[in-house]
Amino acid sequence: MHSRASQNPVKFFTLLACLLLCPAVGLALEPDEVLVVANARAKDSLALAEYYMQRRKIPLDHLVRIGANWKEHCSRQEYNDDIRDPVRKALARLGKEHRVRCLVVMYGVPLAIRPLDPQDNQQQLQRKERLQTLGKEEAGASGQRLVAILAERRQVEQELAQGEKMDSRAAVDSELALVLAGDYPLEGWLPNPYYLGFRQQQTLLKRDAVLMVSRLDGPDPDTVRRLIDDALLVEKEGLKGRAYFDARWPKPAEKKLDGYALYDASLHAAAEQIRAGGRMEVRLDARGELFQAGDCPDAALYCGWYSLGRYVDAFTWARGAIGYHIASSECATLKQKDSQVWCKRMLEDGAAATIGPVYEPYVQAFPPPDLFFSTLLDGYLSLAESYLVSLPYLSWQMVLIGDPLYQPFKPQ
Repeated sequence: MHSRASQNPVKFFTLLACLLLCPAVGLALEPDEVLVVANARAKDSLALAEYYMQRRKIPLDHLVRIGANWKEHCSRQEYNDDIRDPVRKALARLGKEHRVRCLVVMYGVPLAIRPLDPQDNQQQLQRKERLQTLGKEEAGASGQRLVAILAERRQVEQELAQGEKMDSRAAVDSELALVLAGDYPLEGWLPNPYYLGFRQQQTLLKRDAVLMVSRLDGPDPDTVRRLIDDALLVEKEGLKGRAYFDARWPKPAEKKLDGYALYDASLHAAAEQIRAGGRMEVRLDARGELFQAGDCPDAALYCGWYSLGRYVDAFTWARGAIGYHIASSECATLKQKDSQVWCKRMLEDGAAATIGPVYEPYVQAFPPPDLFFSTLLDGYLSLAESYLVSLPYLSWQMVLIGDPLYQPFKPQ
């Protein structure tokens, strides 16, 4: 015998997501649960933050002014000193009586953290100093003492080599999601405890240490204002248009899939779910080539793969449109004039929200399209909440761009 929840997995996942995100009431994100992070050293950042807070009626004391560089990439030390620490202080200032569940990172705040320079890594420096000390001790040692020194030297050399290989590159926003988590490993990714795919697994991170993070950013200030305005306008009547999913292969028969095959199957599943809901017209293309110019008029939703750093202008974006392209480094820049990465170009052409990685994320780090879009279309969770429960990993490469409060399918 099956329960109704098992018969309708989309409704079940949304209900589960509501309970995970807001166990007491199951309501969507509210403006007074948002903290806005703006860069006082970046032109237009504070003005855009104030504009957003006014439009969304976010309390004035929920603004954090940081003083970071205005480049898109920063060092780990710059992130710690100029971004992470001021946000931590602001959260401590607000205290538990002002519950903050979401951070909004504004135009002008660095986008990505560069790979860790071993010269800036205190542990690496300590290892190098220890090797120098052992070298001096080795010259005058003999017997068991010499054996011990050589054994320790091999161990320190191995640790030093491992540290130099450590991948600590990350999206600023993905690290900010863990600003309450204290110390945690920087190498690689950390499983997201809110991800519905991990709901029966134990994770290193606890849910109360994870914040939602979204970014209001783009090529220029006018684009950011449009993202804010479009979300508010579309919420009044709901997102209208068509859904486009660009798979590469026919729907697979087998159930156990991974890698690109799993995500291609997820594109098929997303198309089927939205079509079954009857909310909008759906086009699924399972041919090898991508959508081409003129193929996608009135696009409200989109997901596809794989055109690396080469946006294909196939779309006329509906106001409030949401979509993402599954490929590496598609959010590596939002400012470089001639860049054709998908996040930047989708925003330039009229989309209101998108998702992308700042470096190489590996395909399994993307939100599965069927989970992300089905949760979003069910309407009870905001954009940021739908992203959080469909995002597999944190302290990693992925960025959400758009108003986190946006509910394009809010129940009327």
